[in-house]
Amino acid sequence: MQDDEGTNDIDSGFGDLGLRPELLSALAGLGYEEPTPIQRETIPLLLAGRDLIGQAATGTGKTAAFALPILQRIPERGARIEPVALILVPTRELAVQVSEALYKYGKDLGAKVVPIYGGQPIFRQLQALSAGVHVVVATPGRALDHIARKTLPLDAVQIVVLDEADEMLDMGFAEDIEAILEATPKARQTVLFSATLPPRINAIARRHLKDPVKIQIGLGDVKPGKALVRQSVYIVQRNHKAAALGRILDVEAPTAAIVFCRTRTEVDQLTETLNGRGYRAEALHGGLSQESRDRVMNRLRAGTTELLVATDVAARGLDIDQLTHVVNYDVPSAPESYVHRIGRVGRAGRAGVAITLAEPREQRLLSNIERLTKQKIAIEKVPSVADLRARQIEITLGTLRAALEADDLQNYDDVIDTLVQQFDLRQIALAAVKLSHEASGAVVDEKEIPDASQRPDRSASKGADRGKPERSASGASRAPGARVRENGESARIYVGVGRKDNVRAGDLVGAIANETNLSGREIGPIKVAEHFSIVGVPEWAADSVIDALKSTTVKGKKATIRRYTE
Repeated sequence: MQDDEGTNDIDSGFGDLGLRPELLSALAGLGYEEPTPIQRETIPLLLAGRDLIGQAATGTGKTAAFALPILQRIPERGARIEPVALILVPTRELAVQVSEALYKYGKDLGAKVVPIYGGQPIFRQLQALSAGVHVVVATPGRALDHIARKTLPLDAVQIVVLDEADEMLDMGFAEDIEAILEATPKARQTVLFSATLPPRINAIARRHLKDPVKIQIGLGDVKPGKALVRQSVYIVQRNHKAAALGRILDVEAPTAAIVFCRTRTEVDQLTETLNGRGYRAEALHGGLSQESRDRVMNRLRAGTTELLVATDVAARGLDIDQLTHVVNYDVPSAPESYVHRIGRVGRAGRAGVAITLAEPREQRLLSNIERLTKQKIAIEKVPSVADLRARQIEITLGTLRAALEADDLQNYDDVIDTLVQQFDLRQIALAAVKLSHEASGAVVDEKEIPDASQRPDRSASKGADRGKPERSASGASRAPGARVRENGESARIYVGVGRKDNVRAGDLVGAIANETNLSGREIGPIKVAEHFSIVGVPEWAADSVIDALKSTTVKGKKATIRRYTE
C-alpha cells in the first residue's frame, strides 16, 4: 500500500533519528523524506540533551533541527500544560514562521505554541499564556516584558533556543538575552543557532552553554538548493538601476519575487516605480504596522502581489513557497547576507533565480561573496530593447498556444463567421495577436540602458580584505584602521540623545540596523555623551541612515539627527 511505502521512506530517514511516531506521521504528511545535513547531525545531539552551537545559513533546515527535539519533550495529553521550551528570535515575522512550523510538526501531539512579539495587542498574548502553552516563540523585548509581568512562567522550561543569534545582537538585544537566560532554570538545555560566530556570540556561549557541541553547515553543504539557484549579476550605474531592474523583471517574468533594498526610503521609492511599470508590488519595512505587514504577506501568498520590496530586517526569516526570484537591488556588504537571501529560493527541489544589481564601485563586494560561496557569479548584460521585445513576443506566443488548446473555442464561431465576411483570416489572426500582446501588459520601452559590466582585475582588490575585524567600544566590529569602509570613507552622525536618556551604544546599533540594511559590524565607533551621541557609519550609507533615523525613535524619543561636525 502507498501509505506503508511512505512510512518506510520516513523510517529510512527521520525514523532513524529516534523521533516519536506522531512526529514521523506529521513529517510524512508534509512530504518530508530525508533529513537535511544539519537535521541529521543536530537532532540526535539535542535528543541526548547536549548544549549546541549551530552555524547554519537560511535554507539548511535549521528550524526543524531544533523544533523536532523540542516537540519530542511535549508531555502526553492530559498532563499539565506549561512552557517546556522558549525560543528567542530577532523579528516578529520569524516568530510567526517558527510557531507555524512547530504547530505543523506537533499537531498530532496536541502541541500548544504561541508567538509573542511587539506590535501585537498584549492581551491576546496574556490570554494564550494563561490558557497554557508548551512552547513560547518570542522576540527578546516582548519576552522580557512578560517575564517582568510574571505572565511567562519559566520554572518548567527545559530548553532555550537562540535562533539567528547574530542578528539579535546586531539589533541591540544583547542585554535582553542575558537577562532572559539568567531568568531561566540553570539546569536547562541551551541551543544557539547563528549564521556567523563573532566574538560576542562566543562570549554568550561561554557564559551560558555547558560543554556545547559545535555544528557547522554552510552553503556548500546545501547541494540541491545551490545547484538549482541560477545566480547572475548586472553591472549598472546608479541612475540607471530602477530602469534596469524593470527591464530585467520584464524579461525574467517572475511568479513571485523579493527585491532587497538597503533602506525603507529606497523600498518605498522603488515600490512606487515598479507599480508605475505595471507590476503589483508591495513594500515591507519597519515603518509598517503589524496589520499592514500581515496584509502584505497574505497578498503575496495568495498571488495577488508579484513583487515584495523589502529591507533585510523586515524580510528576516520569511519562507514563501511561491518564490521564484530573489533580487539584490544593492550588493550586500556582508557576504553572509547574500547567502541568506538566495537561500530563500531553490528549496525542496524547486528551481530559483538570484539576481544582483551592482554599481561599478561594488564589484569588490562581489569578489567577497564569490570567495565565501566558492562560486563564480555570471555577469550578464542588461537586456536590450530587442531582447525585451523578443521576450514579450515569446510570452504572447505562449498565451496564444494555451488558448488554442482550450476546449471552448467553438463558442466564438459566430464572431469568426461575421468577421470573415469583411476581412481575410490572416488579418483577423493578426488583430487577435495584437490584442493578446497588448493585454499581456507589454511595456513600450525604447531606451537602451548603458552597459557598465567591464570588470576590473580581481587581484587588485585581494589585499583590501586582509586582517581580522576589530571590535569597537560599542561592540560593533569594524575593519582594521578604523576608517576602512566600503569605499574607503566613513562618516559620523550626530544623534540628539545620550546618557541622560538612558541610551546605550547597543540601542543606537539596534535602531540603525532595524531601520537600514546595515549590519552591526558596519556601525561604529560609537560615543555616548551626556546629552548626545556620535555614531560612525560608512560614508555611502550616511544620508540613508540620517533619513531612516529621522522617521523613527531611539529609546522611545524623537532625536535631532544630522551629520556631525567638530
